[in-house]
Amino acid sequence: MEAIQTKQIRNIVLLGHSGSGKTSLVEAMLYLTKATDRLGSVSAGNTVSDYDPEEVRRGFSLQASIAPAMWKNTKINILDTPGYFDFEGEVRQCIRVADAAVIVVDGKSGIQVGTELAWKKATEAHLPKAFFINRFDDNEARFRRVYDALREKFGVEVCPLQIPLIEGGEVIGFANLVEQVMYMFDGKTGEYQASPIPENQKEYIDEFRNMLFESIAQTSEELMNKFFDGEEITREEAVEAIHMGIIHGEIVPVFCGAATKMWGIKTFLDTIADSFPRPTARGAERILNQDGTIGHLPIIKDNTAPSIFVFKTVADPFIGKMTFFRVMEGEVSKDSSLRNTTNGVTEKLGHIYTVRGKTQTQVDTLCCGDIGMTAKLTSTNTCDTLTGRAKDIRFYPIQFPKPYYVRGIAPKAKGDEDKISQGISRLLEEDYTLAYKNNAETGQLTVAGLGDMHLDVTIAKLKSRFGVSVELTEPKIAYRETIRGTADVEGKHKKQSGGRGQYGHVKIRFSHGEDEGLTFKVSVVGGAVPKNFYPAVEKGLQDAMKQGVLAGYPMVELVADLYDGSYHDVDSDELSFKIAASLAYKAGMTQAKPVLLEPVGTLEVTVPDDYVGDVMGELNKRRGRVSGIEPKDGLQTVVAEVPQSEMTDYVIALRAMTQGRGTFVYEVTRYDEVPANIAQKVIEAARKEA
Repeated sequence: MEAIQTKQIRNIVLLGHSGSGKTSLVEAMLYLTKATDRLGSVSAGNTVSDYDPEEVRRGFSLQASIAPAMWKNTKINILDTPGYFDFEGEVRQCIRVADAAVIVVDGKSGIQVGTELAWKKATEAHLPKAFFINRFDDNEARFRRVYDALREKFGVEVCPLQIPLIEGGEVIGFANLVEQVMYMFDGKTGEYQASPIPENQKEYIDEFRNMLFESIAQTSEELMNKFFDGEEITREEAVEAIHMGIIHGEIVPVFCGAATKMWGIKTFLDTIADSFPRPTARGAERILNQDGTIGHLPIIKDNTAPSIFVFKTVADPFIGKMTFFRVMEGEVSKDSSLRNTTNGVTEKLGHIYTVRGKTQTQVDTLCCGDIGMTAKLTSTNTCDTLTGRAKDIRFYPIQFPKPYYVRGIAPKAKGDEDKISQGISRLLEEDYTLAYKNNAETGQLTVAGLGDMHLDVTIAKLKSRFGVSVELTEPKIAYRETIRGTADVEGKHKKQSGGRGQYGHVKIRFSHGEDEGLTFKVSVVGGAVPKNFYPAVEKGLQDAMKQGVLAGYPMVELVADLYDGSYHDVDSDELSFKIAASLAYKAGMTQAKPVLLEPVGTLEVTVPDDYVGDVMGELNKRRGRVSGIEPKDGLQTVVAEVPQSEMTDYVIALRAMTQGRGTFVYEVTRYDEVPANIAQKVIEAARKEA
C-alpha cells in the first residue's frame, strides 16, 4: 500500500450530548469501510472505541478514542469523544487536533445541552461544523422538528444535504437534495440504491432545496444574486459551493440516518472524503510565543523538519506510557529523534503506530496532519511539542478546565497511602482535569475532578490498574483561629527533680495582629528575661500556635509582647522558656475572645439570563454575598464571595440548576470569621474527632 499523503487525510471529531449515538456512528463508519468485520454495539459492550473495561461496564464513553478508516482513497481519522460533562478534558484534546467537527444529534430528543456546548466548543476552536441527526429508525424521530430547531438556534448557515422521506410514520428512504434522487439503504451492508423521488414528496423536497440554496448563496456574491433573482443554481455550482462552504465554515451541512442500521452512512462518508477540509486547509497553526501571546506558523507539509504536538497520554500498566500525537509539519519516521521544546530533552521515537481503539498497527512514517502514537517517552507529557527544527517552537496548548469537585481520599487498607500516591501520579499524567494534594494544614489527602462521575471512574481505575482500593470522604476545610480581644498573662515553668532543675517565667500581652503569623515584640526592661532566651520564647509561641484553643486549628494574626518575667542563674534554659511561653499562650488565648476563621473565596458564575435568579437564590443558601452581575459573551456573570465550606458540591448543584450550561471559577482570597451557630458545630465536630 502506498504511503498516505496529507491531501488524503480528514481529521473528524464527533461531538454531542451523551447518548446521542456517537460511538454507534463510529461503529457504522468502521464497518462500512471494512476497517472492522463486525458491527459492534454499545449495549453488547463490543464497540471499537469503547474498549476500556469501565466503559464496557457503564455503557458509555469515558475517554477519547481514535479510529482511522479508509474511504475513497481518503484516510478519515475519527475522534470519538465522551458526551458526559465530567470528561470535558477528553473532548478538548480531540478538538485541538481535529480539522472539522460533526455534532451528533438524537432524532427523538433534538437539541440538548450537549449539542449547544459542542457547537460552542467547535466555534471557539474555529472548526468547520456539520450535524448528523441520528436514529431515524425510531418512529418517534422527527426530522423537521429537529432541523428547524437547529436552523433557528444556530443560523441560516445550517443547511440540509440529505433528508428522510416518511410515509405513514415510516422512513421509506432518504433524499439527496443536490442530486434530487431517493436512496434506499441496505441495513446490513450500508449500500444504497438510487431511485426517482416519488411525486407526492416533491413539494416537500423543494422546500428543503430552497433552504439549501439559501444557505449556499451566502458563500458568494454571484450565488447570492442568482438566488434572489430566482435563477436556478446548477448542480455543479451547488457541489462546489458546498465543498468550499464546508472547508471555510460558511455552511453547516445536516446529514441524517440511523447508525445501527447503516442508513445514511455511505453518503455521509462520501461528503467527508469529497468536501471536508484536509489538514492544511487552514494554512497556519497556532503557536505560543515566548511572551505568552498566540502566534501563527504556516503549515509546511513537505521538505521541512518534523514537528509533532502531544494531545493525549495514557498510563497503561502493561505497555507503559502511551503518547498520542498529531504531526503538525513535515513527516515523522520511526527512530526519529525530536527535541521536546518544553524541557529541552531529546526523545527517540523508537516505534510509531496508528491506533484503532485498542488495536495498534506499527508504521514506518506518518505525514503532516496524520495522527499516531508512540510509547515509553520518558520526559514528554500532554501539550508538549517535539521538533526537529533548529529553533524551538511550541504549539498552542490545550486549555483544560480546572477541577473544583474536591473529595478526601483514603485507602481501605492501612499503609496503602504510598500506593495511592503512585497510582494517582500515573493518572495525573494522562488526565489534566484531575488534581491531587496532600493538605498539610488538614492532614488529609484530597483528589479533585470535574464531577462525581469523574472521581468515581478515577477510583475504579486505581483499583483495576494499580490494585489499590480507596474510599472518598468529605473534604476537610482548613479553618483557622484568631483572637478578637486582649490578654495579659504569665506562664511559669518550674521543675525540680534532684540535680539541676528547670525554670522559665514570662509575662506576655496578647492582642490581634495584621500579619498572618506571629508578630513577636519584646519590651522587657532591666534584664528580667535575658536576651539569649528571647528566641526560645518566640519559638515556644510559634509551636503553640499550631493548635488553637477552640478546635485545634492553627492560630493566626497574633501579636505577643514579652514585657516581663524572671529567670534562675542555674536552672533556666531555652527549653524552660519555650514551655513557659506555651503555658502563657494557652492561658492567654482562652481569655482573649478566640474566634474561628474560615476560608472565603471569590466566585464568578457564568450562566444564560434565564438562570440568574436561580443562581442568586442558591448563593443565598450558601452564605454567599453577591457583589455584582456583569454581561459576558452574551451570558451573565454573577460575582460573589462564598465560604469554601459551602462550595464542596457546587459543581453538582450548578450543573443540575442549569442543565450543564453554567460554568464558574473560584479562588480562595481571604479568611473571615465563622458565624457563631456554624462555628459551634465545627468546634463540636473537631473535638469529637480529636
